[in-house]
Amino acid sequence: MLYKGSCHCGKVAFEFKAELTGAVRCNCSICSRKGALLCAIPHETLQVLAWGDDLGSYTFGNHAIAHRFCRGCGIHPFAEDVRESRERSAYINVHCIADLDLSTLSVFDFDGRSA
Repeated sequence: MLYKGSCHCGKVAFEFKAELTGAVRCNCSICSRKGALLCAIPHETLQVLAWGDDLGSYTFGNHAIAHRFCRGCGIHPFAEDVRESRERSAYINVHCIADLDLSTLSVFDFDGRSA
């Protein structure tokens, strides 16, 4: 299925194809503060439709994940694995996906704080 989403103001938009059945609630320091529920997809399936100066990036720790945010409204719609690897992932904040019924998703807890 094709999913589309964006930040609150719409300056950072994205789409991807996947079959979403669940989301991950990570307890790392940034995900817990954002309140994000994430779904992991292969990076090459993420298509960012709005880009440029509106998209900010934040990394910390080992700098393996770039947490993307809109410089206009501050919403964090996705993060990207930025390691040099053929199997990179993107992590979509499912709260930013348009018309997604979150009640249909199973939520799995991930201990990112200890990872």
